[in-house]
Amino acid sequence: MSTQSQPTDSAGVSDGVSDGDTAAARGVDAPRSLAEALRSRADGALAGLLRARPDLLNPVPTDLTQLATRAGTRASVVRALERLDRFAQQVAEVLAVASEPTSYEEVLRLLGGDDGDADVEAALPRALATLHEQALVWGPDDRLRLVRTARELLAPTPQHPSPTGLGPTVAEATAGMSPNRVQDIVAAAGLPTTHDPVSAVQALTALFTDRTRMSALLDEAPAESVEVLSRLVWGPPYGQVTADPARHLRWLLDRGLLLPTAPGTVVLPREAALHLRAGRAHRAPEPTPPPVAGAREHRPQVVDATAAGQAYTALATVEELLKDWDEGGPTVLRAGGLSVRDLKRTAAALDTSEPLAAFWVELAYAAGLLASDGEADERYAATPAYDAWQELPAAERWAALATAWLAATRTAGLVGGRDGKDRTLSALGPHLDRSAAPEVRRRVLALLATLPEGTAPVPESLLARLGWERPAAGRSQGGGGAPGGSGAAPSSPGSTRGGAANPSAANPSDSPTPRDLRSRIAQWSLNEAELLGVTGRGALSSHGRALLPDAPGTGAGGTGADSADGAESLAERGVAAARAARLLAPLLPEPLDHVLLQADLTAVAPGPLERPLADALAVLADVESKGGATVYRFTPGSVRRALDAGQSASDLHAFLAAHSRTPVPQPLAYLIDDVARKHGHLRIGAASAYVRCDDEALLNEIMADKRAQSLRLRRLAPTVLAAQADPGALLDGLRAMGFAPAAESAEGDVLITRAHAHRTPPRSAPEPVPDGPPLPGATLVDAAVRAIRAGDLASTAPRKEVPAAADGRLPRTTAAETLATMQAAVLTGEAVWIGYVNAEGSASQRVIAPVRVEGGFVTGYDHTADEVRTYPLHRVTGVAELADEG
Repeated sequence: MSTQSQPTDSAGVSDGVSDGDTAAARGVDAPRSLAEALRSRADGALAGLLRARPDLLNPVPTDLTQLATRAGTRASVVRALERLDRFAQQVAEVLAVASEPTSYEEVLRLLGGDDGDADVEAALPRALATLHEQALVWGPDDRLRLVRTARELLAPTPQHPSPTGLGPTVAEATAGMSPNRVQDIVAAAGLPTTHDPVSAVQALTALFTDRTRMSALLDEAPAESVEVLSRLVWGPPYGQVTADPARHLRWLLDRGLLLPTAPGTVVLPREAALHLRAGRAHRAPEPTPPPVAGAREHRPQVVDATAAGQAYTALATVEELLKDWDEGGPTVLRAGGLSVRDLKRTAAALDTSEPLAAFWVELAYAAGLLASDGEADERYAATPAYDAWQELPAAERWAALATAWLAATRTAGLVGGRDGKDRTLSALGPHLDRSAAPEVRRRVLALLATLPEGTAPVPESLLARLGWERPAAGRSQGGGGAPGGSGAAPSSPGSTRGGAANPSAANPSDSPTPRDLRSRIAQWSLNEAELLGVTGRGALSSHGRALLPDAPGTGAGGTGADSADGAESLAERGVAAARAARLLAPLLPEPLDHVLLQADLTAVAPGPLERPLADALAVLADVESKGGATVYRFTPGSVRRALDAGQSASDLHAFLAAHSRTPVPQPLAYLIDDVARKHGHLRIGAASAYVRCDDEALLNEIMADKRAQSLRLRRLAPTVLAAQADPGALLDGLRAMGFAPAAESAEGDVLITRAHAHRTPPRSAPEPVPDGPPLPGATLVDAAVRAIRAGDLASTAPRKEVPAAADGRLPRTTAAETLATMQAAVLTGEAVWIGYVNAEGSASQRVIAPVRVEGGFVTGYDHTADEVRTYPLHRVTGVAELADEG
C-alpha cells in the first residue's frame, strides 16, 4: 500500500494529494488545496459562500488563504454541517467513508447501492453543488475531497461511530496487527500468502470488495456466523467476544470478517459491511424531502372567519391581561420572571391554563407592551407603548402582536421546564431565548402556504419535512444521523453469552427517537398560530399568509429552509404587517356603541364595544361571562365603585339611557338610587382614622356590631368615631359590614377615587437573540469580496527578491532606495509591493500603483484596499518591484 503526501486545505493545512501526482492525473486545472479552489471561483460564487456561512465574515479575511483556513475550523464546519438538509448531510457522510480523493461515480454507488436509485441519481448533483458552494467539498468530480475537519467529524472511530453505521476499513483495523496474524487471516480466507503485510491487506481488501468472491466466501459460513454479521451490518459495527470465542465466531475472526480493535472487542470491516448492504452506505437514503400532506380541507372563507374570530379573542385576552396589571402587576422574582403563584393567579384571571397564560404574558412582553418598572419593589406593569397600541385600529393591533411573535426568540413553551442547571424556567424569566425559534415559525408558515388554500396539514408530515430540511443534531437513525450524533448506538460493546458475540445495541431504528427542540418549537408554533389567529381550523389564513415577506418556494433541495433564515428588515416587516392588517380589517366585527340592558341586573354586549363605552362599563359593572357576547352584571359594589370614581346617580342614569337599546329596567334604576342614597353618609378621614356621620343611630349600630371589634372604634362625639386603623382598612371593614362609607379630605370634601394606571418608564421590546452572526447585506458581501480579492493579489503577487523579504516578511529598503523606486514606478506606471506600518504599529503588505510622490507622501491606487490612498513615506518599511510574469 503506497503512501501519499497530503495536499492542503489552505496554507499549512494538509488535505491529501500525492507529490508525485501528475497534472494529467488530476487535471491541468485541478486545485491542490481549498485555497486554490476558492481562488478559482468567480466573485459571485465567493459572495454565495459568505452569505451561506456568515461566520466567515467576522472579521473580513485578509485574503483567500485566510478564508480557506477559517472555513476549515471546527466551529465553522460544525455550524455549516448542521444547517445542511438531510440528503446533503448523507452525501457528506458518504464522502467521509469513501476513499480520498473519491469520484462522483463512487459517491453515487455508495448512495444508490449496487442496484442504483433514480431519485439519488437525480438529487446528487444538487447536494454536491451545495457542499461545493459552502466550501465543505472541493476538487473536480474525479477528485472530490471533503474538508479535513468535516472528515474528522464524520469518519468512524470507536468513540464516535460513523452516522452511516460503518466501521473502519480493513487497512485501518489491521494497522496495529502483527504481520504473522495478517498472513494467517489471508490464508484462512483462501488467498495466497504474500511477502509483506501491506500487500496482504490489499489482497484481503480486494476479496471483500469483489462481489462474486465475497458471496462465495459467505456461502461457506455457518448460519450462526451469518446471523452475527446481520446484527452488526447496519451498525454499530462493534461487538465483544470472550477470550475463548465460540466456533462460529472463530470462523469470522480467522477470515477477517471480524477484526479485533481492543482486547475483547471486534469490529466488522467497512468493506465487508458494504457487501452485506449491497453497496449502500445508508440503510435509507433520503434524496427528496417528504411532502407536507393535507389532513382536512375547508373553504378559505371559513378559515379566514375562524382565524379572525380567534384574532379578536387574542386582542381581548392581551387587553384583559394588561388591564389586570394596570395598577401594578406581580412582583419580579430575584432571579427574574414570574413566580409560579403569580402565573397561577394570572391564569385564573384570564380563565385559561397556566401554559396558555405564559404564552400571553410572553407575547405581550415580546411586543413591548409590558416590562418591569425598575422600582425598588420591582413589579411588572404596562409600558407607555401599551397606551399607544390601544389607540390603533384592531387589525393593526393584531398585526403588531403577530409580527412580534414571528420575530421573538423567547419561547413560551419552555416555561415550567428545567434548564441545564436543573432550575425551573419561569415566564418572563431568563434562559427562555432560543435562537432557532423565529426561523422555525417562519418556516412552519411557509410550509403551510405551500398547501392549497383552506387545507390543514397532517402535523406529523410537517414535522417530518422540517426534520429533513434541518436534521436534529445527535438524531439516532438507522443508516445515518446528523453531524454531532451517530447513526448507530453508542459504541460500548455488548455482553457475551455462551461465547457468542452481541452487537453493541439493537437496531437503532427500533428505538424511538427523542423529539428535538426544533420539532417542539414547530409543534408549539402550530398551536400558537391557532391561538393568535394566524391559522384557522389548522389552515393558514389569508392575513396569516400576508405575514410572509415573499411567496414561499418548495424547492426540492430544502432551499426553502435557507430562505426562511433570511432576516427581514424592519421595512419588510412593516410592509408585511400592513398587508396583513388590510386583509384582516374587513373580517373583524365593528365596535358597537350600545348594550342591551336586562331586568336581571345584567347588560349584554353583543359584540366588541367602543373603547370609551367599554372602559365606563367596566367601572359600573362586573364581567360575568365572555365569548361572542359579553355579559356584565350590576351589583351594589360595582355601582359604589362608579360613585367612588366621581359619578353621580343622575350621571349613571343618563349614561345607561344613552347607550342601551332597551329601556333601563326598573330594578337597575332602583339599585343605582338606593346605593347613591347611602353613599357618603359615613365619612372617613385620617386621624389614624375617624368615622363621621350626622345620624347618631347609624353610629350606634356600628358600635354594637361585633364585626367592628377588629377596627377598635371609640366614640369621640355623638357624631364622630375614632379607629385605630388606617382609613383604607376602615373603608374596607365598613363596606364588608354592608355600609357605604365615603372617604373625605382634610377639608371635608368627598375624595373621588379612580384607578391609578401604573406605567413603567419607556421600555423597548426585547431584542431577539440571533442564531449566530447576522446575515450580511449585499453591500457588505460585495465589499468583502473586493477586499479579499485585493488582499489575495497582494499576498500572491510575484515579486523580486529584496533583503529580508525572501521569507515573506515585510521588505526592507533604505529611505533613498524607497524614494527612488517610488519615483521610477510613477514614471513607468507599474505597481510595487510595499511594507507599511500604520500609526497603531500594525504592519501590513500592500500592492500599490504610485501616481504622485511629493512632500514626503506617496499617493497611488492601493490594490489591497481597492481605492486611491496616500501614505507617509517614513512609514513605508521598504519597497520591491513585482516580478515579471511568464
